[in-house]
Amino acid sequence: MSRPAIELAGIFRQYGPAYRAAHVLPVEQHRLMRAIENCRTAALGGHVDRCGQCDHLRISYNSCRNRHCPKCQGKQRAEWLERRKEDLLPVEYFHVVFTLPPEAAALARQNPAAVYSILFQTSAATLLTVARDRRHLGAEIGFFTLLHTWGQNLHYHPHVHCVVTGGGLALGEQERFVRCRPGFFLPVRVLSRLFRRLFLEAIGDAYGKGKLCFRAELTELAQPAAFAAWLAHLQKIDWVVYAKPPFGGPEAVLAYLARYTHRVAIANERLQSCREGQVTFGWKDYRKHGRRRSMTLEPAEFIRRFLQHTLPPGFQRVRHYGLLANAHRRDKLALCRRLLVQNPTGLLPQPPPPRPVDKAASETRAMVCPNCGAGTMTRIEILPPQREAINSS
Repeated sequence: MSRPAIELAGIFRQYGPAYRAAHVLPVEQHRLMRAIENCRTAALGGHVDRCGQCDHLRISYNSCRNRHCPKCQGKQRAEWLERRKEDLLPVEYFHVVFTLPPEAAALARQNPAAVYSILFQTSAATLLTVARDRRHLGAEIGFFTLLHTWGQNLHYHPHVHCVVTGGGLALGEQERFVRCRPGFFLPVRVLSRLFRRLFLEAIGDAYGKGKLCFRAELTELAQPAAFAAWLAHLQKIDWVVYAKPPFGGPEAVLAYLARYTHRVAIANERLQSCREGQVTFGWKDYRKHGRRRSMTLEPAEFIRRFLQHTLPPGFQRVRHYGLLANAHRRDKLALCRRLLVQNPTGLLPQPPPPRPVDKAASETRAMVCPNCGAGTMTRIEILPPQREAINSS
């Protein structure tokens, strides 16, 4: 695959030093920028391979492996998807999105770790509570939750995507799998109201325990009366919970997850130009039915928009709940498969029976010389990281 003409790393290398000099950035944002700038360059070291036939040399540099880098997500995504195949059931799957209103998003910007955690906890509790209600489903469901903090135009837009089983284990006896009605998951208005209540209760509790900070335009919320009025306002407005049409089956779920997991705020493929002090990128305007448009920003504004999506250190942006919770996932899924199908091996399209693989031959094919096509590439040198390049970036 050819490398995009414009890369985020190039923009950071060209305009990053001036941006860092003009702004006081958190340590994690400094590290993010340096990692992306140095990714797959001599700064991180690498290795040299040589063809035994034509003496062709190939230099490969190491990846930064930063989870915000658009060049470093492919391998992690592939490994994660391979593990997720084992978790899928032969049922409909639904896509539910929980979005924070702008007022709550402003609080999340200043308290990302605390508010993102509350967003995960309350959206999950909402789904589990409504699904367990016998008036709706009366079952224990399972789902993945993915955190995204951006919109297509890179504005701050924290929300979670939930990929939910279209049914679950019946409460009580646990010996019956209850399916959702075809094409219908759970009532969105009920989900929205419960999510709003649970989220505001959790935010109020965090405030009472001193876990929130308030700066700039939110400074006045440090006063109890102002914070109570802020909560009352949020209680009166509608919160957006969106249930998309069902995926249909496991194959469609995998296709969706392949697009959405390990995604970063902007892919290199969306960058269109970087010249004359302007950065232009493509985006979809979902208010105009997904119309494709271009946006041009000054480099400093482009970098600011990207960096505001930096995750707190160590924060887990993909989580599992209900049937898929780590504590009992294997046993719960085994029970679901037993109740759903007689032959649980047919959960996903099965490939032909595997043929014996000669590992040595496979590795040899992977190292065929790209120049002559006949020789084998052999590693002849390890290139150490150039620490001076890392420190000067």
